Amino acid sequence: MRRSLGSCVRELARRRASQGREPLLTVHHLNQLLLVCSVVLLVAVAAVRISSRSGLPSLLVYLAIGVLMGQDGLGEIHFNSAAATQVMGYAALVVILAEGGLGTKWKEIKPVLSSASVLATLGVAVSVGVTAAGAHYLVGLEWRQALIIGAVVSSTDAAAVFSVLRKVPLPARVTGTLEAESGFNDAPVVILVVAFSTAGPVEHWYVLLGEIALELAIGAAIGLAVGWFGSWGLKHVALPASGLYPIAVMAIAVTAYAAGALAHGSGFLAVYLASMVLGNAKLPHWPATRGFAEGLGWIAQIGMFVLLGLLVTPHELGDDVWPALIIGLILTMVARPLSVVFSLAPFRVPWQEQTLMSWAGLRGAVPIILATIPMVNGVADSRRIFNIVFVLVVVYTLVQGPTLPWLARKLRLGEEGEASDLGIESAPLERLRGHLLSISVPERSRMHGVEVSELRLPPGAAVTLVVREEKSFVPLPTTVLRQGDELLVVATDPVRDAAERRLRAVAHGGKLAGWLGANGAGSSR
Repeated sequence: MRRSLGSCVRELARRRASQGREPLLTVHHLNQLLLVCSVVLLVAVAAVRISSRSGLPSLLVYLAIGVLMGQDGLGEIHFNSAAATQVMGYAALVVILAEGGLGTKWKEIKPVLSSASVLATLGVAVSVGVTAAGAHYLVGLEWRQALIIGAVVSSTDAAAVFSVLRKVPLPARVTGTLEAESGFNDAPVVILVVAFSTAGPVEHWYVLLGEIALELAIGAAIGLAVGWFGSWGLKHVALPASGLYPIAVMAIAVTAYAAGALAHGSGFLAVYLASMVLGNAKLPHWPATRGFAEGLGWIAQIGMFVLLGLLVTPHELGDDVWPALIIGLILTMVARPLSVVFSLAPFRVPWQEQTLMSWAGLRGAVPIILATIPMVNGVADSRRIFNIVFVLVVVYTLVQGPTLPWLARKLRLGEEGEASDLGIESAPLERLRGHLLSISVPERSRMHGVEVSELRLPPGAAVTLVVREEKSFVPLPTTVLRQGDELLVVATDPVRDAAERRLRAVAHGGKLAGWLGANGAGSSR
């Protein structure tokens, strides 16, 4: 006879009570856990404001919170499960890569896709070899431990790169290359770390290269396929509530990771590519989706860094400080520049951009998470590997992050005067076979001072409402648009894309965009 779930739970509770055991998680424990988690999140949110003013990467603040809560800190929380950290770190990394992919603009990375791919593969190989050689000959580590450290620290961290670069006004080619590299290089690095951490001798290099190529190909194919089918479905199926679109987008991204990993491919590459396809598909309610993904990304970053701070034992780091500084110096001053020079040599990238890319290879939580793989696999001296990686990441992130804007200015690569991109939200009007576009005119936009008639929208599109200083009105053809205005544009299905292209062109090129070749030759009409 089948029993209900409630009866099973009650019977289990009675058995535990009869054995003198308390439930694994009581309501009182839940209340305490919620209080601690909410306080940590609030402190972390406040720390973002502090770090943005001081120039320090916020990830260091999150790590410090975890250390203070740990066994050597005020909280005295004893946490030493490398396996749990690895699992939760992987889950957080999936969310971070999804958020990064959703924010990656195809028009920025398309011209640099080949160079970023070479940097994420050949560049990783050069970095691993040079760093491992330095760790072996200068620090005295055995070759297996040296190769593991070389692979672990060769991955640029997506969270660190995304958070820093989007605050620095750099040329699109530099930003696109670094963002694409950080999204791509996690996949080969994870494969290398797992291979070096397995028991027994490392396989022949050509076998390892073949496995890496196969896993990357499987992950790329699955990621692109899931992203395309997911975007097609979201465009053609009108969901009953706008809040379902962000959930669906994140679910599709996670599906790409899980499908890629289960197919023995690179799940990390799959989730990044699927998210990039979704992010460039002009889905309905996109700003809301982007905000939802960004919020999840922040939660993932905070949770991951705090957890890593809990795992580390500060009083054990003393003997590993100097090895970490030496390996970090080799990585930053030798391995990373060589990987950039060798990878970008065929693409004739100016030396100023190569210099900045060499310094902008930021590390974050990903290397620390990858350092738990040898711990889980029982590699000799794996705890020392973790401590060295932790110190290296903290010290060199503290040095590189705040100095990146200064170096960009010295190399004259900043673009302070560039107009901000136009924020456009699209909501489908199913019965009317049209779209309602919501546009916010940002600062420095060249749409400021343009009359409504000078937008020259295609037939079938019109500005129906303007919201200015919390007051809305129906604009006249002679109404002059200003910074901070919010526009509602109604466009029929056939001209929706043309209307959006025209609005973006005016935002960057002014009212003469198209006539004078601003942002593309020819009129968008």
